[in-house]
Amino acid sequence: MAFSTASGPGVTSYLANGSSAWASGGGPSAKGLQGGGGEDAGRWGSSEVTMKGLYFQKSSTNEEITFVFQERENLPVVEDNYVKLQVKACALSQINTKLLAEMKMEKDFFPVGREIAGIVLDVGSKVSFFQPDDEVVVHKPEKVTWTEAAGTIRDGVRAYTALHYLSHLSPGKSVLIMDGASALGMIAIQLAHHRGAKVISTAGSLEDKQCLERLRPSLARVIDVSNGKAHVAESCLEETGGLGVDIILDAGVRLYSKDDEPAVKLQLLPHKHDIITLLGVGGHWVTTEENLQLDPPDSHCLFLKGATVAFLNDEVWNLSNVQQGKYLCILKDVMEKLSSGVFRPQLDEPIPLYEAKVTMEVVQKNQARKKQVVQF
Repeated sequence: MAFSTASGPGVTSYLANGSSAWASGGGPSAKGLQGGGGEDAGRWGSSEVTMKGLYFQKSSTNEEITFVFQERENLPVVEDNYVKLQVKACALSQINTKLLAEMKMEKDFFPVGREIAGIVLDVGSKVSFFQPDDEVVVHKPEKVTWTEAAGTIRDGVRAYTALHYLSHLSPGKSVLIMDGASALGMIAIQLAHHRGAKVISTAGSLEDKQCLERLRPSLARVIDVSNGKAHVAESCLEETGGLGVDIILDAGVRLYSKDDEPAVKLQLLPHKHDIITLLGVGGHWVTTEENLQLDPPDSHCLFLKGATVAFLNDEVWNLSNVQQGKYLCILKDVMEKLSSGVFRPQLDEPIPLYEAKVTMEVVQKNQARKKQVVQF
């Protein structure tokens, strides 16, 4: 059994077994969790307990990250704005160490696991949105499983942010979703289809291509980039009759010449110039490339098209209290779409806690295609 708490709409957790835990809320600004043992101890507030959790540790001499299990003791007393949660499932995603450093959040050990679903055990006196025994992400629909809820949270929020808030998706729009067979890509495709958009996607392997071609509703076109010979810009312009696509959600881009890029990146990712070329008039480019550099000719081309560039940083909802109302609405809508079958996440088989360390190492290296979820 595992427990976590969070204050406000931002839910933060870490992987734990046979224990209860408390955390301050607010997403990436949350403090590390501490905890202790057993359901009764968690429910009645005993602090003389221990909890085993998964943490990542960054080497002081290089960028290498290791994952370790640690036991923590003593639980803080519940406070007014806190929610105490028994975690039933927790999804694993890459940890953005650079973001943590920029936000002055680097620690010797940092808890792993924020995409959680569970049951509310107790709430503070000023909490009105949750009640004990609620099944929550925000509120979990009855027909949604714990692993589905935890495994869809982050990618659902990212897809919603990219397609609704950053690019104003609407029926009839043409959308290019790079790496559509990824966990994020699949949810984004499903959301775009639900909104009546025409969807084009890229595939980085034969397996991914076959997966995308089996989707219903069907994609307008699947561009196989696995052999490095496909021209994404030409394919998109051909598909749109030379008009270009209205919305692009990339999975990273090449910034430099062929001689300066790694072979794998060169093969799978389009150059930034290709993205700008295939973008239609008044189009929106949503990028995950945090170090994107645009030269004056690139900016001039975007100006002539009246196009926009937006950066997909899903943590933005937790960086300001002003945004938290919208964040709750997004989470609620993600769960409703999951319950109704609009979202069909690509989840791997749930894993037990003792396998979380090895699995997290794979996730951190971006080697897991399906979403990895720890089930308690």
